[in-house]
Amino acid sequence: MSLCATASREADEPLAGTAATARTWLLVEQTGPWGAKALTASHLDPALGRALEAAAKGTGVRVALIRRPGRHADRHDATRHRVFLAHTAPGRSWIRTTTVADPQTALGLDFAALGAGEHGDLWEPYTGEPLVLVCTNGKRDRCCALLGRPLAADLAAAGTEVWEVTHIGGHRFAPTLFVLPYGYAYGRTSLSLAADAVAAARNGRIALDHCRGRSTWDRPAQAADLAVRELLGEDRADVLDVVRTDRLLPQASARPQDPAPSLGSPPPQAPEPPHDATSRDTAPHDTAVTGEEAPAWTVTVAHSDGRAWRVAVEQRADGAPAPASCGAPLDPPARMAVTAVTAVTATADSPALSG
Repeated sequence: MSLCATASREADEPLAGTAATARTWLLVEQTGPWGAKALTASHLDPALGRALEAAAKGTGVRVALIRRPGRHADRHDATRHRVFLAHTAPGRSWIRTTTVADPQTALGLDFAALGAGEHGDLWEPYTGEPLVLVCTNGKRDRCCALLGRPLAADLAAAGTEVWEVTHIGGHRFAPTLFVLPYGYAYGRTSLSLAADAVAAARNGRIALDHCRGRSTWDRPAQAADLAVRELLGEDRADVLDVVRTDRLLPQASARPQDPAPSLGSPPPQAPEPPHDATSRDTAPHDTAVTGEEAPAWTVTVAHSDGRAWRVAVEQRADGAPAPASCGAPLDPPARMAVTAVTAVTATADSPALSG
């Protein structure tokens, strides 16, 4: 049996810059089986699922279904649904929670405000252990069920606050893990790696091993954040922030870069960086564009101590062809390649990396 996770692992496909993109997550408990597009193919009212998708579109909010690990009988009698809202921006991350009899009440949320990080004292603050999500939806990809469900079960047995989730992007990196409140995703996750990620989050830090990126940002910024963290050995979750991302024109990426605008200046209008195809229910396989049309960005990453770095990121397709999910065609997967990290503040201890 050919598995996309096996192909990705054998091709040594990089993990950095592959997390699903969402500033805020709305997680709705729904027991029973899930279909490939779970919001409209589960025991949740499909009309409600479509309405939630429409309400969240363009707001920075991502909606997913969750359930506790274990056997999932075909039940229709769930009378209470746990609901979480989680915002992932550095320095402003939070989790709010409630339990509702009818998830229809979620349609009354102000999605635009939630996407901007404003909860308005809605519900109760969640103050428990880090919230851990493991993708287990075998109807989307069998790797998520075959590899994700055992991990979720083992984490639950160890006492972790873990939920199965319908989709967090990147089937081929299964088992995939997502940790809130900071919103960092992990791929090819072992039980020990998951335990390390939870322990780090408990102490306001992140585990860098097998990290895919912070969902707050698009793929180039995710890669830039992790590159600076690797350079500094920095694992404190909220000391780094992406303050701007500038898309380079194709012809500009082949010549010396013009001086970047000063920190704090408004970013220019530019096409949005590409999302991971596996982070969107309706997207095709995210195949990289090669040659002069290959996208490139300059990402500015700032530290809370005043230092900052400009990170050059290119989208490349120089890896071995692999399927984006089980049964998908073999294509060169898009990857975010960091080509330079340059300090932009005049301090003697500001490191720089190029190559």
